[in-house]
Formats: sequence, structure tokens, C-alpha cells
Amino acid sequence: MLAAHLPPLAASLFSLLAIGSLLLAFVMLGSRWLKDYLLAFAAQSWLIAILSAAIGYYGHFTELYLIAVLTAVFRGMILPWMILRVVDRLDVDRELQERLSASTSLVLGGLLTLFAFVVSTHLAQSLDLAGTVAVLALTVMLSMKLIGFLMLAVRGEAVSQVLGLLVLENGIFLGSQILIPGMPLLIELVILFDLLVVVACFGVLVRYLAVHAGATNARALRRLVG
Repeated sequence: MLAAHLPPLAASLFSLLAIGSLLLAFVMLGSRWLKDYLLAFAAQSWLIAILSAAIGYYGHFTELYLIAVLTAVFRGMILPWMILRVVDRLDVDRELQERLSASTSLVLGGLLTLFAFVVSTHLAQSLDLAGTVAVLALTVMLSMKLIGFLMLAVRGEAVSQVLGLLVLENGIFLGSQILIPGMPLLIELVILFDLLVVVACFGVLVRYLAVHAGATNARALRRLVG
């Protein structure tokens, strides 16, 4: 495994990029402004793109250079632009119906990160990877997945929920880059293009909600039943 045999400089770089991605997930969790979500998601995607290129360099996986470019273009530019168009057309700037305050959400996010660290430490010890960057990769991956699920649970706006889904997927993608960088290129490409389909369908759904339910809150879907 690449993560178990990294030089100190590479391990430090990977750790810095992974921690930066996790901090941006907390920025999204603690903010209520939709455009802040988009900026944080775009920055997070760019960090993951840089991480992919760095792993390609240190691990001699040339296909990861293509993945890095596609990640920066699709996740860092096209997806935020598509969602921004939907936000501008709906004229919704922030989360209107808060189920939890920002401070409470951040505390829960911190507890989930602590839980992810404990689980990752035990898992790394069982795989003889303790003391390597694999522990941090597992922690960040699980933390971002749990934060994504938390955003899906506590956010009401449809835009917020799709961004929670994208954060969850970013966590899986980041972890896979560090832990299993030899993943077949075709799988990576399928994941990237699937995200475009998800966001396109989301745009259609939100416009339908606005027209037929008079709201962009995900709970308005109940009015469409029957």
C-alpha cells in the first residue's frame, strides 16, 4: 500500500491536503449561505485534485494526472457552476429552515470526527498500518462521509442536501486516492460523470418543487405525493 511507504515530505503533503479538505467540510457544515457552500465545495475539490496529482507523482500512477485534471474541471468548476445557476434562478441565498443551529452542527461534526478517528485507529492497527498516513486518510474519509450524512439529515433546502451528498462522495473519493490509488481509471471516470447526471437531475427536481410546491425545501416533496 502506497500510504504505508511514503517519504516524510509526501506524507506531510498528503496530510495537509486531507486536513484542508476536512476543514472545508466543516466550513460547509457551519455556514448557512448557499454560495459559501459552493465556494467551500469548489475549494475542497481543487485540494482533492492536487492530492490526486501528488499521489500520481509519488506513486508513479500516470493515470491519476488525468483524474486530477478531470476532478478540478468537473468537481471544482462545472458542478459548482451548474448549482450556482440553479441558486440564482431560484433566488434563494441561505438555509431558511434550520433544524439545528450552526454551533450545534459543528459540535456534532466534531464528535463524528472523533468517532471516525477512533474507528480508523483500531482498523489501522488491525491492518498493521498504525503510525502511517493511512490512519489520517481513513479518519478524513469517514469524517467527511458522516458530515455529509449529517448535512442530509439537518438541512432542509434541496441545494444544501445535494451538496451534502457531494461532500459525502468527495470523502469516499479522497480516501480511495490515498488508500487504493491503483483503482481502475474507468471506475473513476464513471463516478465523475455520474455526478454530472446527479446534479442535472437535481436541477430539474428543484425547479419542479418551486413550480408545483411553491418551495425549494426538500420536505415540500411530501406535497407532491398522490
